[in-house]
Amino acid sequence: MKLINSMKYLLALSCALLSMSVVANHHGEKKSHDIVQVLQNDEQFSTLVKAIEAAGITDILKDSGDITVFAPNNTAFEKLPEGKLDELLKPENKEKLVKVLTYHVAEGKIDAEQAAANKYAESLEGTNLQLMVKGSRMTVEKTMIVEENIRANNGIVHVIEKVLMPKS
Repeated sequence: MKLINSMKYLLALSCALLSMSVVANHHGEKKSHDIVQVLQNDEQFSTLVKAIEAAGITDILKDSGDITVFAPNNTAFEKLPEGKLDELLKPENKEKLVKVLTYHVAEGKIDAEQAAANKYAESLEGTNLQLMVKGSRMTVEKTMIVEENIRANNGIVHVIEKVLMPKS
């Protein structure tokens, strides 16, 4: 009887150690993604990723410190006036495109709770973006944020319903 109980104990211990090992390996394999990888891995941002690549600011978004991106989804880009996106993507308009895209990026990790308290965030473009909370929803520059707090290892992404245009 002692031998059977010892074997049961060893079997239970082995199973516990094996499951801990599997969990440890799983967590060890898990890689956190930077802002660019988060955007690239989500089809709703395919137009934004294309614009980021055309502007040549991929490295800025990967290598800068903590940032917050107010990311227009594909539907937001579809709301632009006809031809506006094509115009911005032309090589001769790269400077304009950089200005538009950096207008969507703020320094620091600004989650929804911080946005409610801070009221403003300075964009990489240089403009103070107005942050507000209306009811249970957050806005940036009076544009509704449709999905909040997507975490990346170097910041936060908030999905917005329209493309923000800096004042010239």
